[in-house]
Amino acid sequence: MNSPATEALRVGELRPSQLLHTYGIGAVTDLPNLSTMVMGLDEWDPVRAGALTEDRLLAAVRRRLGGQVAALRTPPRLPENPADPYGDWTRTGVPVGLFPRWLRCSRERCNQLAPASGGLFQLRKNLYRPEKTKYVHTNCGGPGKGQPTALPARFLVACQNGHMDDFPWVYFVHKGGTPCANPTLSLTESGTTGEAANVFVRCVCKAVRSMADALGQAGERNLPACRGHHPHLGTFAPNGCPEHARTMVLGATNSWFATQLRVFSIPRAEEPLIQAVKEHWSLLSPLAAVPADAAKMLLPTQACWPELEQYGADAVWTAVAKEARAAAADQDDEDEEFDLITPEWRAFTHPRDHSLPDFTTVRERRVPDGTADWLDSVVLVHRLREVSALTGFTRIEAPEWLPEEEVCTVSGAPLSRHDPTWVPCAELRGEGVFLALKERQLSEWEQQDAVRAREQILRTAHQDWCVARGVVPRWPGIRYVLLHTLAHVLIRQFALECGYGASGIAERVYARSGPDPMSGILLYTAAPDSEGTLGGLVSLGRSDRLGPAVAQALEEARLCSSDPMCAEHDPRIHARLHGAACHACLFAAETSCERGNHYLDRALLVETLADDKCAFRP
Repeated sequence: MNSPATEALRVGELRPSQLLHTYGIGAVTDLPNLSTMVMGLDEWDPVRAGALTEDRLLAAVRRRLGGQVAALRTPPRLPENPADPYGDWTRTGVPVGLFPRWLRCSRERCNQLAPASGGLFQLRKNLYRPEKTKYVHTNCGGPGKGQPTALPARFLVACQNGHMDDFPWVYFVHKGGTPCANPTLSLTESGTTGEAANVFVRCVCKAVRSMADALGQAGERNLPACRGHHPHLGTFAPNGCPEHARTMVLGATNSWFATQLRVFSIPRAEEPLIQAVKEHWSLLSPLAAVPADAAKMLLPTQACWPELEQYGADAVWTAVAKEARAAAADQDDEDEEFDLITPEWRAFTHPRDHSLPDFTTVRERRVPDGTADWLDSVVLVHRLREVSALTGFTRIEAPEWLPEEEVCTVSGAPLSRHDPTWVPCAELRGEGVFLALKERQLSEWEQQDAVRAREQILRTAHQDWCVARGVVPRWPGIRYVLLHTLAHVLIRQFALECGYGASGIAERVYARSGPDPMSGILLYTAAPDSEGTLGGLVSLGRSDRLGPAVAQALEEARLCSSDPMCAEHDPRIHARLHGAACHACLFAAETSCERGNHYLDRALLVETLADDKCAFRP
């Protein structure tokens, strides 16, 4: 931890997946007695972060961040049962720094507010119980009463450009004027509601101000200009920041939003050895230019050798030589490397079943009763591996990624002071159910007059939404809205029957018209455990269970508890990206929806109270 204490100090633990989805670089981490911020990649030790191979994801990251990105790495892991509390393992971890740097005494009659570097508060270490490490107010409490804990200040400031800073306490309480000679502050609270109007900043010079003056549009006028500070990098914008600083409560959910890229590990060959060689080709390709005998001697020195050792050096070298010849004879199209969706679609719709450690699929022999006129196939995905990479983050507003585009409507903050050479990633393993719709029926539905009229309404609202955010409108297509809606309807129904919560079931939509069409959805759940999940979701894909689940889901979607307001919602009025959809019928958790609950409309899937002409399933 970077703080007034200069040496490294372990202060807590986080799961690897949390470092990408919840408490990533630049996020404020709330520990039992401390509040810290995860530092930028410049402070990480890449030697202690294990390399992870996923060429498709690495190519996509390079396209977004630049060609200098050379690797994907997982966060460092601690030993399970360390014997020596002072050993080198204490310096293995993710670097964090104290933030906010202003602390408040927790003693009710004190409430003194001061920076941690001012000497008023002292750090109390606990090597055996790191979560009990804390700051204390040494000169408070009196004999026999103990030293009260110093807690992090309750408020911060941030802006839409990803900057964050300590709240300007001295500036605020003196209303932007010249402060007194020796400002000594306290933060007090009256009443029991906890509202900002009942929280007061006080100075010994008798200056007092309510925190209500720091919130809302009036609060922006009462705060100084944003300094362009990135605490995770320790930098300030050279020319400041044009955005207004906004007051934010510590722990607010809009203080950090991750921007990520995710892919599934898909088969590149039917044989496990060839598949493993292709996965680690970036490490093995230099050996192709080495004589066979020397290459076989070098194979055990490669980082991927533990995975390949079971096949033997002779077989591995034969596979490497074969792959080298194939790579020289067949140069893949460059654009294919950056298409994350099409290779996955082809893998799921492949007529043969796959049986690989990270991709095991079984195609159902028949579709459920009552779905043969629109459902083409069902694939049970018994094992899959999802790899996600963190490419940046935003504050205040979530990044709105447009379908099939690498365009973000919110400017994000960087992960390092310089162009990163690697990015943190995490891998999850799980299961899922893949549904492919019949192309002919879907194409005919798209051409109906009522569907085209509904699409025009949604497209107009989409254009207004994009113009308001200064991005070029790229309409995903009415097919995407239909499939996305179907995915949300099934997520709700599956959660009632499979044993997983709705927030634990995620989606991937494959939708594209034209000469190479796609029309399918994958509903899956995954966990960081190496064994994956328990099979409750994939069992719902069997014909005898999927049929009733689909029928019940479609029936539930016809009526919303917020009807008729939900069914009659016009997205053009406020430039929304959804039609007949709301929290009561379609909206899903942030962890489930790939598009932030955009591009949803029940009227396209089933008949509603307000529209019975354009439903795909009347």
